Amino acid sequence: MAARTLGRGVGRLLGSLRGLSGQPARPPCGVSAPRRAASGPSGSAPAVAAAAAQPGSYPALSAQAAREPAAFWGPLARDTLVWDTPYHTVWDCDFSTGKIGWFLGGQLNVSVNCLDQHVRKSPESVALIWERDEPGTEVRITYRELLETTCRLANTLKRHGVHRGDRVAIYMPVSPLAVAAMLACARIGAVHTVIFAGFSAESLAGRINDGLSVWMVALCPCSLISAPCCLLEGVPELASQAKCKVVITFNQGLRGGRVVELKKIVDEAVKHCPTVQHVLVAHRTDNKVHMGDLDVPLEQEMAKEDPVCAPESMGSEDMLFMLYTSGSTGMPKGIVHTQAGYLLYAALTHKLVFDHQPGDIFGCVADIGWITGHSYVVYGPLCNGATSVLFESTPVYPNAGRYWETVERLKINQFYGAPTAVRLLLKYGDAWVKKYDRSSLRTLGSVGEPINCEAWEWLHRVVGDSRCTLVDTWWQTETGGICIAPRPSEEGAEILPAMAMRPFFGIVPVLMDEKGSVVEGSNVSGALCISQAWPGMARTIYGDHQRFVDAYFKAYPGYYFTGDGAYRTEGGYYQITGRMDDVINISGHRLGTAEIEDAIADHPAVPESAVIGYPHDIKGEAAFAFIVVKDSAGDSDVVVQELKSMVATKIAKYAVPDEILVVKRLPKTRSGKVMRRLLRKIITSEAQELGDTTTLEDPSIIAEILSVYQKCKDKQAAAK
Repeated sequence: MAARTLGRGVGRLLGSLRGLSGQPARPPCGVSAPRRAASGPSGSAPAVAAAAAQPGSYPALSAQAAREPAAFWGPLARDTLVWDTPYHTVWDCDFSTGKIGWFLGGQLNVSVNCLDQHVRKSPESVALIWERDEPGTEVRITYRELLETTCRLANTLKRHGVHRGDRVAIYMPVSPLAVAAMLACARIGAVHTVIFAGFSAESLAGRINDGLSVWMVALCPCSLISAPCCLLEGVPELASQAKCKVVITFNQGLRGGRVVELKKIVDEAVKHCPTVQHVLVAHRTDNKVHMGDLDVPLEQEMAKEDPVCAPESMGSEDMLFMLYTSGSTGMPKGIVHTQAGYLLYAALTHKLVFDHQPGDIFGCVADIGWITGHSYVVYGPLCNGATSVLFESTPVYPNAGRYWETVERLKINQFYGAPTAVRLLLKYGDAWVKKYDRSSLRTLGSVGEPINCEAWEWLHRVVGDSRCTLVDTWWQTETGGICIAPRPSEEGAEILPAMAMRPFFGIVPVLMDEKGSVVEGSNVSGALCISQAWPGMARTIYGDHQRFVDAYFKAYPGYYFTGDGAYRTEGGYYQITGRMDDVINISGHRLGTAEIEDAIADHPAVPESAVIGYPHDIKGEAAFAFIVVKDSAGDSDVVVQELKSMVATKIAKYAVPDEILVVKRLPKTRSGKVMRRLLRKIITSEAQELGDTTTLEDPSIIAEILSVYQKCKDKQAAAK
């Protein structure tokens, strides 16, 4: 890894390491050449992509994946992944009990699939381009350098007592060392948990102390949750060994030109964590931090280790990682993903949805603390031998041209980001985009929430010059990878604005009505369910399998319930209409909040909105809209009246929100999702019971919105 890759401290370390190991890494102990069963090209991802593009082939392949899952996925797994031991059973799944199993009997190591196989073929190929917070200071890391760093970190973890099955919580910003930490865990069979930054010391301590096991790698803005490993349930003697003993952190983090005091947060947290024995401290900045009795300099520890680490051979269904996602109650759920099925699905969707070709620069600007970062920054691209961009900064630092300047400088071919960022940048106008050369772009993608038509059109017309393929992707933390997207498809197949459209291979969507019956035909809406298991899906909720069954398989027995509503068009395409818990029943009319938001988004002065339902004495429920208005909009009262007229015209009079509140910004997670649950709490006088708010990008926004809402109520009261 380049000498300056990981900040001054790690840079010094790695500068010296390059002198020790300037040649390509030798094959790690215990690993032979890649082991794939001999076969023709029919089972490879490129072959599937080529076949799908042929006239009439996409429907045929989709039908095969639905009708014969073993015949479809078996050859793909055999020919795409590197196996130590072949699997004997392709799949064994039962939605009634939440039992999900793929490629049973197989043994492999995820880090070997992501690193070793590429080092053997092309060690100096670039694996990562770290777009640091400081503009214009990108760092390129080869596959050889990433493997050596991963092995040194894996050996460091082992020296400090981390063993197969132990929990490693990763508290890091987007950085090469964060990626190495994830891969180091995979290499030694530890289970990583990555959570984005923003936790207080109290929240951090609570997660370190949660349950029986929390090995924590806390390397920069992120934070971690941990809990007992389901692999250790019923094995007390093993579980007792899995207490959190180690925290690894950076001295500080950088994001948007701001310093994040990570070490100070960890220092305060570990005062309340009696099992923590060591805090390993790396340096992202030159600033010194207090080093106490528990603290150990990470650079020095890694310098003592060998750049080779023998990989553990893991079962296909051994845990790879846990990732916490917000539940409807505000109680986070520890979603569990396993080894082979997840890796295959991430790699295949990365290849086919984005049309990734050898030599492409893939730019997913998500944080690794979210599932998008796991699947499309780390595991999918690296399994495919791609060059993946790590974006540490924000869309508007140092200005609103940051994304597009990065595209020009790095020559990014695929750009994958969140609609909320697109809507934010749309407010700044076209000039910041057109200032930079974006001719390298071929594919644009949106992720995280349904994209409204205005944002889609702007992304396609302005950013993509009306020539790039734009894929609006639908998926979830629980699905592991993209489930519905415009691509893959037949060559030249149509793409409709703001619509996910086509199910990926093996995804069999169905729409269900309120009585639990399948809704047939076209031009219909319902609850979006999936009728058949796929390799990338979650296996359980950590420590609470019954909650997993209740959340995803109980509402519609025999089906996986996504929690989203969807509309199926005349052409059989799918459009996501929003969360089912965001459906409002106004005077007997069921209406998705996303429909109202789409109507509001057509107003040129309103770049962002969030609509929620709340109890109404007469209607049963009514709509409440929170809107962000552009500075140039003028009189916001006029905008509010225009919005009411637009909603009445575009949908119906009953859909007009009873209340429209103008706010400066919406409460979002760091991945860009609007936390509508919190808005609902505010307007239903439950602001004292907000639940988990640790994933908010800026928790102070709650007080800000409460203040505006209270002023609105006071004004209404005075007018009566």
